[in-house]
Amino acid sequence: MFPGLAVAEVLRQRGHDVLLFISEKDVDALALKEHPEIPFEKLPSIGLPSPFSPTIFGFVRRFNESLARCRAIYRHYKPQVVLGMGGFTSTAPVLAGKMRGVSTFIHESNAIPGKANKITARLVRAVLLGFKECAPFFPRVKTEITGTPIRTDLRQIDRRLAREKLGLHGDIATLLVMGGSQGASGINQAMIKSLPALANSALQVIHLTGAREERLVADNYRRANVPAFVASFHHRMEEVYSAADLAVARSGAASLAELASFSLPGILIPFPYAADDHQTRNAEIFARAGAAFVLKESELSPELLTQKISVMIDRPEQLRRMSESSARLAPRDAAARVAATMEKYTQS
Repeated sequence: MFPGLAVAEVLRQRGHDVLLFISEKDVDALALKEHPEIPFEKLPSIGLPSPFSPTIFGFVRRFNESLARCRAIYRHYKPQVVLGMGGFTSTAPVLAGKMRGVSTFIHESNAIPGKANKITARLVRAVLLGFKECAPFFPRVKTEITGTPIRTDLRQIDRRLAREKLGLHGDIATLLVMGGSQGASGINQAMIKSLPALANSALQVIHLTGAREERLVADNYRRANVPAFVASFHHRMEEVYSAADLAVARSGAASLAELASFSLPGILIPFPYAADDHQTRNAEIFARAGAAFVLKESELSPELLTQKISVMIDRPEQLRRMSESSARLAPRDAAARVAATMEKYTQS
């Protein structure tokens, strides 16, 4: 969602008209409330089940509904280019574009492509990649390394000011904990169990919990007397990224791109049920670059998490080196590269 929104912003700046297709998830529509200038249409959310599951019939029905809706919209909107950002929700718009004879593209942010993009790649002029390590998965189609786009409003602000906005101290090491837009119960529980050991550290925490566990997490910080800003999510992510010195996070490609753009080193805990374990592959790229430690959720314990956090905040020189390594992985002008690549292929 957010990389697609970033591309839409840049395309508009370059003088193009843009229409976004989004899923029916509440989080997508909520994100777009901040961008009323960008028109959008909702499509049925589609996940590919096992072909032997009875839910395959529902998948086919909803996919056909999406395809018919896209084709009807295209008759009036008349797109010249269609870009899919991954997932089967984006396959129908790309297929409808192909049927209409317009240029089609997909962007794959992860180190291992999802099933939808593997299938949709047969329909496109080029596959745009967040990581170069993903290129071998697309041997029969042109690939371009663009990086993963981040939103234009994600810009570094003064660290003390960012901490002040969140009600935090200006001069204490600050840890950001987040589990993606839906939160992550495994990370939340690990942090709760680690708080007694962290209570005597010179540390404050920004913890984005997801909607279900905000009150539980906040109560535990109060009991442990650890200073913290706790919220289910935060609309102004530039504030939390700018305030933090390091992060405990999942390793989805969009989150990693944003962490790197703010030079944040990480303790990465890949989502264990991600398709083809792609979050582990993403995290390993950051670990090899010296920008992160990787912990498996199955091996996660309060002792291990506390140790890794303490190592990073107690060794400022190591933290600085990891921060520099993270910054080197930041996608520079990725949204503009995506836009320019589509223009290049369309004009040729």
